[in-house]
Formats: sequence, structure tokens, C-alpha cells
Amino acid sequence: PYILHKFFSSLSCDNSVVVGPRIGEDAAVINAGGKYLVIKTDPITFTSRNMGWYVVNINANDIACMGAVPHWFLATVLLPPGEKKDFLEEFFNQLQRSYSEMGICLIGGHTEVTSAVTRPVVVGQMIGELKGKSIITNTNAKIGDDILLTKGLAIEGTHLIYQEKKDELKEKIPSRFLKNVDQFLKNPGISVVKEATIAAENVDVHCMHDPTEGGLIAGLWEIATASKVGICVKWEDIPIFEETKLICEKYKINPLSLLASGSLIVVTSPQESDRLISIYRENGIKCRKIGKIVSPEKGVSIVKGGEIIGISKPPKDELTKLVKNLN
Repeated sequence: PYILHKFFSSLSCDNSVVVGPRIGEDAAVINAGGKYLVIKTDPITFTSRNMGWYVVNINANDIACMGAVPHWFLATVLLPPGEKKDFLEEFFNQLQRSYSEMGICLIGGHTEVTSAVTRPVVVGQMIGELKGKSIITNTNAKIGDDILLTKGLAIEGTHLIYQEKKDELKEKIPSRFLKNVDQFLKNPGISVVKEATIAAENVDVHCMHDPTEGGLIAGLWEIATASKVGICVKWEDIPIFEETKLICEKYKINPLSLLASGSLIVVTSPQESDRLISIYRENGIKCRKIGKIVSPEKGVSIVKGGEIIGISKPPKDELTKLVKNLN
């Protein structure tokens, strides 16, 4: 992140760029003749399974986190030589189902066979349009704000590990838990578009961020960096699915640093947070307060059993411990 910050600080853009590249921000925003377009690009690299579902939802999430509605999508598909035709057919079927369900249009892209990759890589680009009057960025967290988290941790990471390590897990984890994990992509789901839209339409949101690589810890660090504040969360208040706990224990990985699409971090005032939790409850979405925005000199920390654990930099995603053995 420090190399990126140094690079970003030297960039210059024209006046149409409202939000450009910076640490902790989910997407770019441009003023297109009075309309604000929100633009995001993100690849799928950890797995070659369910790529059509992942690439649409992951990019749509970041658009929604800025208070915009995802509308238009492009995809670049890089395939290694010899990749089976069946993969491409399955991918495009997944892609079509995903963007159709969300009311998104596929408007272009690129497909290529190249020896530069050893397994399929898909890069998505999503374009959305600002729905309300305010752009939600991650620079507006204020000391004293509450930090909320929807659903639970590491939905995407849990499902991905299950898909790749299914046979191993069957030997160690009860089938009733694995049956639940098999449905994690859709229930509880990796999309946060619904809860991001609800928050943007009903309360004064200061920041909204969907943690991805590096998990919750990386997401919190990014907000703290963007807003120049400190963050303190309590481990015991963080919702973690039992299935996630079991899989993380099996592979000795930290769920707080595991690929976390499907959860939404919302930062808002204490006056608004209880109201938002209530609105979420009415819409069948679980949400908990997990911490507070504090002064910047306190840094980013997690309190676990009375011990304060400081976070000086964003962690590597725990999935990297397994990625050599995936696929």
C-alpha cells in the first residue's frame, strides 16, 4: 500500500474526476455532464470455479458501496492453452445468470487464449450511476462513530476453501455444516448490493466498505487510512459463522484475514446505527456493532479477551497459505 500511495500522490487528472485512485476507496467517480458515473475493475484469481458468479457480484458490490446502482459490465477472460470448451460455456452461463438477476447489462469485453496464464483469469469492469445526491467514500469516518458488520465473516473465503478442499473436509467436519457451506455463495451470499442500498437510502452513512482480500482486518485498515482515524473492534462482537470457524480451525487460518466478500462494513453515527440495525432486521439482514472509530494515534486494534492487538499494516489474505495447493 505504501508504494501505491507514493504512486497515486504523483498522479494528475482533469476536473471531471471526482474520486480518483487512492488507498481504501472502492471505485472511481467521474462527472459525465452532470451525471456521476462510478467505475470499478476487479479480477478473480484465487479460483477457476464459479468465476461468472464471483466477477459480477464482486464488482457490483464496490459500486453499491459508494451509493450507486450497478448498470453496465465488461469482462476480460484470459485462458491458458488447452483449456476445455466446457469451461467457457459454463462461465458464460454463470455470467449471464448473474448479471440478469441483478438487472445489469453486459456491454463488452475481451476473450483470449494466452500462455501468460496457467489457469483461467477473469477481470471484470462495472459501471454504475449515482442514485442519490451524495457520493459515499471511505474518507468520512468520524471519531465516535459506530462500526457495523452485516451477515458474518469470510463468506467468500469459506465457500472457496470448501469448493477446493471438499474431500478433505468431509473427513473432518460434520456433513450438516458442509451442506450449509455449499450454499454460501447465495445464502448468506457474497452480494452486499441490497444492504448497501438500504443503508444509503435510509441513514447518513459516513463510510461503507466490503472487505475482500485480507478480510475484515484489511478492510478496517483501509478505512482508517482513508479517513485518517483509528479503529478499535472487539473480537467477541464480530459475527463468525460456525462453518467458518470449523474450516479455519482445520487449516489453522485466521478468519479475520480471510477473503470476506459478502460482509459489509458500515460506519455511521451512534444515533443512526441502532436505526440501521433495526431496518436491516426488518429486511432479514443480520447486523452487529463490532467497534468504534477512535483517534488516529490509537491506530487500528482488536481487543480479544482483554488483550489489545495492534494492526500496523494490512495482512496478506489467509487464503495464500492454501493457494499453492488449489486447482
